[in-house]
Amino acid sequence: MITQPSVASFVVRCASLVDIDHKDPVWRITVSHVQGEEEISVASLEEVYEYMKDILSR
Repeated sequence: MITQPSVASFVVRCASLVDIDHKDPVWRITVSHVQGEEEISVASLEEVYEYMKDILSR
C-alpha cells in the first residue's frame, strides 16, 4: 500500500548584525515551520539544521 507523502515546509530568514567590535557578522536567523505554525530564532546554521531535523523526525 502506498501512503500519502509527508510534507514539511520551512521559511528561513537570515539577517546579519554588524558589530563594530567584531570582524565577523553576528547572525539572527528565524526559522518558521509552515505546517506546524512554529517559529524559533537561532544564531547559527547548525541550530537551523537541528531544528529542522527535530521537526522531520516527529
